Amino acid sequence: MRKNILITGASSGLGAGMAREFAKRGCNLALCARRLDRLEEIKQEILQSTPGIKIWILELDVTNHDRVFEVFRSFRQEMGSIDRVIVNAGIGAGAPIGKGKFDENKRTVETNFLAAMAQSEAAMETFRAQETGHLVIVSSMSAMRGLRGSMTAYSSSKVAVAAMAEGIRADVLRKRQIKVTTLYPGYIRTELNARAAPGKTPFIVDAAKGCRLLVAAIEREPTSAYVPWWPWAALAYLMRRMPLSWVTRLS
Repeated sequence: MRKNILITGASSGLGAGMAREFAKRGCNLALCARRLDRLEEIKQEILQSTPGIKIWILELDVTNHDRVFEVFRSFRQEMGSIDRVIVNAGIGAGAPIGKGKFDENKRTVETNFLAAMAQSEAAMETFRAQETGHLVIVSSMSAMRGLRGSMTAYSSSKVAVAAMAEGIRADVLRKRQIKVTTLYPGYIRTELNARAAPGKTPFIVDAAKGCRLLVAAIEREPTSAYVPWWPWAALAYLMRRMPLSWVTRLS
């Protein structure tokens, strides 16, 4: 069993939800995010319901790459070892290309991809030293195809992290004690999409169920997983093959 779990972007949404689920399984947690006050609230909430575990928290803006390495190394020193790192921190902002919002799109790509690379570098530094570990990269169903409008930068960043995860996986194929998993979540209700119109979020599941399914998938340590599996595994197959004119209806 992988006992010590590090989760980035753990102050809300999927990160916080997965932290609660791993705590129920008796895992110790290293949680980091920009909002330290929110992390403290989540820590106290989890410890009240599962007092037998240990939780460490640190403030982290993942776009501060040097700080990423400092935080990961600090967690490793405190915990003794890190068994699993979940690269979850990200944002959903974006604007149509050519509409004068380059800075917004740049921030999305820097947060979702470059910062994810820094987190993966820091995680693999630990796993290579330990010769064991499980790296989990949270991509998205948006990575199946390029999406239009405000989703273009976001979907591009999620394609990039999926490709990065596959590259890392290829690099450690012979190191059987180091695993790499790419997650492709479908619509899961979080703060980021709480105001989305019902027609824009088909097949959406609530956060508790979504995070329970994410953790169950992570525990299996597959190379990749669509969550929830149905209908997103089937939709992934279709999205990669349908005409672009059909894909545009999804964004």
